[in-house]
Amino acid sequence: MQPFHLTATGYNLNYLPEYIALRHGFFRKQGLDVTVSIPTPWDGVLNALADGSAMMCLGGIWVPSMYRERVQNYTVFAQVANRSPLALIRRTSDKSFKLADVAGRTVLMKSGGGASVGLFFKMLLRENGIDARSVDYIQDLDGVMLGDLFQGGMGDYFVTDNLSAQVMVARNPDVTIAMQMVTQGDIPWSVYYRETATITPEILEAQKRFCIALQNGIDWVLEHEAESFQDELAELFPDVPVDVLVTVTNEFRQSGMWTTTSVPRHGYERWQLGLRDARLITEPIIYEDLINNGPSAAAQALTKSSISTTAVEAVQQTEL
Repeated sequence: MQPFHLTATGYNLNYLPEYIALRHGFFRKQGLDVTVSIPTPWDGVLNALADGSAMMCLGGIWVPSMYRERVQNYTVFAQVANRSPLALIRRTSDKSFKLADVAGRTVLMKSGGGASVGLFFKMLLRENGIDARSVDYIQDLDGVMLGDLFQGGMGDYFVTDNLSAQVMVARNPDVTIAMQMVTQGDIPWSVYYRETATITPEILEAQKRFCIALQNGIDWVLEHEAESFQDELAELFPDVPVDVLVTVTNEFRQSGMWTTTSVPRHGYERWQLGLRDARLITEPIIYEDLINNGPSAAAQALTKSSISTTAVEAVQQTEL
């Protein structure tokens, strides 16, 4: 069994296929003994890559994008989350909502796990023809703190993760969901990467096996209604009401949060424009310069081949 240590920037529902792959032995089936650590603060993931204690990092693609040719080059080889897991909360006293309503208002945005919340929301405004500078932001505080302050009367809107948003709304009739951003198009939200200079054929082979197991995890989640594995969800997220977990998981399943391990080119190019407009990068980075889709593509080819073989064997057994 090959040790395979992963360092992650957080613990989130949008990582669910990875957790399922761990719990169901999909990684071990590929000969990988996967372990996970979550450093505090989150940017300790880069230290773990630098000192070799981690095989790879799970986090936002904006980090390897802004570091490229400045500090360190990283290569991205897979994704787990294909959509933004955020939600915009408004007050129920506002009887209707359209995104343009945020102009001239104050939006609270959770922080603590990096810059992706603000980056995505401001990009979404620009994509919809709304001047992001027309909004006042409060975003340098912890999500729990901002959630308490929002419910206490601070600001007009609150951007946080969908799971936390649903929990808040379930408990507080004075707030409601204005928008679930999982509905707002593809984007490589959560990706796996490591330092480019350290990649070897052996590393690529291990990454391929990781991708096979991760794809199995994605497929498993997509094939099972959340109600059928709600006990597992409760074990993974014990502080969240089960009904909320089931609802959000099914919404993610149905809205394209999980697709394949490959980073989609159109979603990647969209995010690169967002990062450029946020001044994190000078110009969009060419897909092939940052992404090595080899392990994911090889994994998907093997997975499809295995499925086809199983189907043929099933037909043969039926005929017998």
